[in-house]
Amino acid sequence: MKFADHITRLPHPFDSDRAEETVAAMPWAQGDLAALVAGASGCSPYLARLAELEADWLETALAGDPDAALADELSRLEQLESAKELALELRRGKRRVALLAGLADLGGVWDLHQVTGALTQLADKAVDLAIAAQLRPLLSRGKLPGMDLADLESRAGLCVLAMGKMGAHELNYSSDIDLICLFDDRRFEDDDLGEARALFIKVIRKAMAMLSDMTADGYVFRTDLRLRPDPSVTPVVVSMAAAARYYEGLGRTWERAAFIKARPCAGDIEAGQRFLSEIRPFIWRRHLDFATVEDAHEIRMKIRAHKVTPGLDGLNGRNLKLGQGGIREIEFFAQTQQLIAGGRDPELRLRGTCEALARLAQKDWITAQVAQELTQDYTRLRIYEHRMQMVQDAQTHALPKSPEGWDRLAAMMAVSDPDALRQELDAIITRVHATVEGFFAPNEPAPEAAQPKLSDASKDLITRWYSYPALRSERARAIFARMKGDFLKRFEAATDPDDAIRQFDGFLKGLPAGVQLLSLFESNPMLVDLMVDISSTAPALARYLSRNSGVLDAVIGGSFFAPWPGLEALRAELTDALEPLAGDYEAQLDTARRWMKDWHFRIGVHHLRGLVTGGETARHYTDLAEAVVAGIWGAVTADFASRHGALPGRGAAVIAMGSLGAGTLSASSDLDLIMIFDAPADAMSEGRRPLPAKTYYARLTKALVTALSAQTAEGTLYEVDMRLRPSGKQGPVAAGWSSYKAYQKDEAWTWEHLALTRARAIAGAPGLCADFESFRKEVLGWPQDRAKVLADMQDMRTRLAEAKPKRGAWDVPRGPGGVQDIELYAQTLALLAGNLATDPAGQLQDAADLSAAHALQGAVKQSSRLLNEGILEPAHLGQGAKAFLLRETGQDSLEALEAALDHAASQAAQIITAGLAGARAEDLEQTP
Repeated sequence: MKFADHITRLPHPFDSDRAEETVAAMPWAQGDLAALVAGASGCSPYLARLAELEADWLETALAGDPDAALADELSRLEQLESAKELALELRRGKRRVALLAGLADLGGVWDLHQVTGALTQLADKAVDLAIAAQLRPLLSRGKLPGMDLADLESRAGLCVLAMGKMGAHELNYSSDIDLICLFDDRRFEDDDLGEARALFIKVIRKAMAMLSDMTADGYVFRTDLRLRPDPSVTPVVVSMAAAARYYEGLGRTWERAAFIKARPCAGDIEAGQRFLSEIRPFIWRRHLDFATVEDAHEIRMKIRAHKVTPGLDGLNGRNLKLGQGGIREIEFFAQTQQLIAGGRDPELRLRGTCEALARLAQKDWITAQVAQELTQDYTRLRIYEHRMQMVQDAQTHALPKSPEGWDRLAAMMAVSDPDALRQELDAIITRVHATVEGFFAPNEPAPEAAQPKLSDASKDLITRWYSYPALRSERARAIFARMKGDFLKRFEAATDPDDAIRQFDGFLKGLPAGVQLLSLFESNPMLVDLMVDISSTAPALARYLSRNSGVLDAVIGGSFFAPWPGLEALRAELTDALEPLAGDYEAQLDTARRWMKDWHFRIGVHHLRGLVTGGETARHYTDLAEAVVAGIWGAVTADFASRHGALPGRGAAVIAMGSLGAGTLSASSDLDLIMIFDAPADAMSEGRRPLPAKTYYARLTKALVTALSAQTAEGTLYEVDMRLRPSGKQGPVAAGWSSYKAYQKDEAWTWEHLALTRARAIAGAPGLCADFESFRKEVLGWPQDRAKVLADMQDMRTRLAEAKPKRGAWDVPRGPGGVQDIELYAQTLALLAGNLATDPAGQLQDAADLSAAHALQGAVKQSSRLLNEGILEPAHLGQGAKAFLLRETGQDSLEALEAALDHAASQAAQIITAGLAGARAEDLEQTP
């Protein structure tokens, strides 16, 4: 494309004499091109001066594609090696790029993104070339320990991070460049670090002087190195290890925000990217970080106090960057919300302000209208900022103070009436201020008269909260003071406010700290409603929350109350979360734990709110466990194979048994698993530390169990029980496929064939999983000795009753006619009939009364896991918990429910007893 073909606007020549003089010296400029040069030089003495100095180059540049002109100029600079020559030519390059960008900006040839991108490209190139020029003589003479000229390509481990607008490719027309200079200390021996550091300090000082010193030819960029760790006491270049320690231990919120835009721009780019990965946990917190809002607001107030910017009623001299409703306000708005949620959602980790606003809207953190308005306003403010800076290449953000200054600005904006600019700016500033202030400004404490009316017992309990760890800090108390009135008002709406507050007390008491959580509550009042609901209904779920308060983050994610996605979607989501962490096994285990807890909490809340039935809840807990096992299996096998080689033979299959196989898990269930592998007896793995197949799979199984059950910084996933494997505790933890089949044919006890009725392959080699299911069908199709099966079942039933006697009507799992009794009998029926169903409902399809008894008791069992961690004690349940239990069972009162449970267990026990005596199940439905 030709430059002149894309001119869309023409600035007015404010100084017509200067404009005519400039154009007269450029007879090649005709039509719109001449008008653009005239307008630019007439408005900006700086651009007029550049046009005079670079007239010959400008003729060539404007005759063709401006993008190509930029690329050619950057390529020309790359050919220079001499530090003296480079210093001169970088200044010439700066003049040319500034002139090209200024004309392309004023003429509408480039949009704002292209203008700032061109300036940023020059800055990147200039910094890298300046460093290379200073390193080259040191490396050629072997002055840097262990390095030679071959290390120049990687800049000997020296890396520069672009911060602020340069990091985001948003560099101002006349701007400092904010840099952090680091060196990769891992490339040096410990004894050489001091010498290397001293030399790198000299390199950086000389390189920065090459860029920022004012000479007869001007300067390249003003540089600012003060964003490095503790700049008052640290040198201009810091080792990466020292910088990482600083951010890990002493980094502040403003530094976290600064690193959102950080980008390795020069030197050893790979080392810089690795450093940013290492400090990622500092920048991006795992949980939603609403405490950042108050931190950012305090920074805003300090900036205002320091810069003493005018209020909203004055435009003359107003600071468009730092004033209320200005550029920085929009950047803070976007960055703060990125810090809040970016730890959980990597897609929010964007450097550009406009890109971040769009993504925040896409993720429902802000509305599409807010994103659109702020993006438009930000773009206009940046354009005004550029115009003001173009006048004299001054790092200014202040609007004009004089009528002459406003006339010049209007001419640069191609507007005839300066009042039109004032009106537009006033509207933008007012709109931005209203949007941003509403987000940042903290709530005012409710007046005492607005405080809710609570009982004396509740008031005494609330007074005690100030002694808990969660409210010990001054900041936590300040947040609670602001939200206390509304917070407690929501508890007042509970069925039994005293009971809700008492249960919440147990939650609050278990928290190690409170600033993050209280900030979350303050910014999201709906979470308080959910907390009231949980506290007044499900104490066990509230205790779970106190140990895992981070799961509340998921509620704000937008899809928390969406329908259940299903097993395959869960598998895919966990896989997507773990794959980027390949090679970091511990990170994968921690990520899986956080992911599982979010979904586990969601299932409980959906059950509590009546969005799903107890039966659906069991299916959801089962789906979740299957997805976790499959995801962890992939991580475990990859980690194990990295040391011992790939799985020998056909691989292995993870078999779900018990409640997991039957699809009847509850909130606190453990997982019954067995492992089967198929490999030749003499097979060996092929890896750094090869193992015989039997040893390989035994250790792999133990690694899987550890990965699921071990306590990490993020807690555990599930307790695992492998006693259902062949020969129980005495058998190997992983069974060979051939020996497993032989065992089932020749040695298995009746209970082991009963266990097969609920067995399902849930992870591992697809071929082996399919073979297992085919074999299970074969086993269940074998002729059975009916009398022996019933006798063995009766024996098991008797031993269970003796070992775990029923402790009252509410102990629904145990005793004759209880959940365990019915499920064991269902397995017996399935084994005798060759029924391939693995779930109790499918196995009891011809036993309606048993199905009804199982459904009622199963509903109580599933509900009780949210209410407490032992046997239900109705006398100790709050009103909300009682209402939840009655809703789930369809009963009118606890007395009626208890009577229904007694009747269901008694009838089921009678049916089972008669059935084990030899009668057919379908005949027993008529038993009185």
